[in-house]
Amino acid sequence: MTRARAAFTAFASTLLLIAAALAFPSTAQAAQLVEVTDFGENPGGARMHLYVPDVTQDSPPVVVAMHGCGGDGPGFAQSSGFNSLADQYGFLVVYPTATQQTAFGTCFDVWSPASKVRGGGSDPVSIASMVAYTHQQYGADPSRTFATGSSSGGMETNALLALYPDVFAAGAAFMGVPFGCFLDEADFPPWNSQCVNGGKDETPGTWGDAVRAAYPGYAGPRPPVQLWHGTEDNLVPFSLLREATEQWTDVHGLSQTPSFTDQPQPGWERANHADAEGTVWVESITVHGAGHTLPAGGMAAEAIAFFGISGG
Repeated sequence: MTRARAAFTAFASTLLLIAAALAFPSTAQAAQLVEVTDFGENPGGARMHLYVPDVTQDSPPVVVAMHGCGGDGPGFAQSSGFNSLADQYGFLVVYPTATQQTAFGTCFDVWSPASKVRGGGSDPVSIASMVAYTHQQYGADPSRTFATGSSSGGMETNALLALYPDVFAAGAAFMGVPFGCFLDEADFPPWNSQCVNGGKDETPGTWGDAVRAAYPGYAGPRPPVQLWHGTEDNLVPFSLLREATEQWTDVHGLSQTPSFTDQPQPGWERANHADAEGTVWVESITVHGAGHTLPAGGMAAEAIAFFGISGG
């Protein structure tokens, strides 16, 4: 009788364990951020982390998400919200980590001659290698590759769109600067920078020429761009949102006057620049009262909607 009771107890315990496993899957099976150490050509010496959700779309989209100065890929993965969106919509996220040392720590290179011409080297080539690796290893959709980033990562977003318009289908730059804004490495620190001292004011044509010179001879389509900036940004001046908007509207041959404006959320003011058919190619979003703190609540989701990944 004792043996029978013991056998029944063991059997019941086993059933409970099976039920618990079904109700609460082991976290060991959940998607995790992994580092890729051999992704190809890497002249910038950047590191690569990749997030692959448990369930992905067929031929999934790829989002390259880039941190600000002093940060890293894993930190941006935790703070930006793109991993949870990847779980929801089934896309892959590449998180580069910059290793270029500056007064602000490690930042993505947007100042060197190598970073301003396609195939020139430095971080843009490293990130393009990460994208090619992801396409090859995971069967990702080359026509749905997107760039986004904050501060230094927002600056690199604009650079990637200028240098690789045939690779990136769209971009969302948070608190960035126009491509070609920094003259050289000495111009990067804000205390002596012509770019971020608040006085940079070039014509739309000058800004547009910088993009066109990045990939000489390219005559294909240019990616749509979403630009974000806070009105109280005390590190990268809010005025640079206007300069970046002038750059991309010139590249797309659009009027500097918005086609229409709206407010996606309270405190957000969006200026939409569309072509004659009504397709929006440049979105400029002012976040009233925000400092150097983007992306914040709901902004990553708005970027994903702009990319069309979530049906937006």
